Amino acid sequence: MAWVHLFIASFGEIAGVFFINLYIRTKKIRWLLMVILSFMFGLSFLSLAMRDIPLGTAYAVWTGFGAAGTVLMGILLFREPADYKRLFFLMCIIMGAVGLRALE
Repeated sequence: MAWVHLFIASFGEIAGVFFINLYIRTKKIRWLLMVILSFMFGLSFLSLAMRDIPLGTAYAVWTGFGAAGTVLMGILLFREPADYKRLFFLMCIIMGAVGLRALE
């Protein structure tokens, strides 16, 4: 269950970055509140995951999935470039997270 919590926590980080982007574009307070709530959600699930997963592994996987999800969100929603170099290094992040899971 800890790995499920960690995966859910990553969505909190991805959502938080999404709302940061919306806040920067519009300067509306509701997006700033969503930033805070999203990161609180993510950190809550991260703390649940860290009950059973070592700190270093949990944090590395959380930030890795968060970074990968944020890159994909940027490509899909904000028309950021999706060249082969970006996708290659995105796969490196994902493989690193999978590798850490395999060591657990």
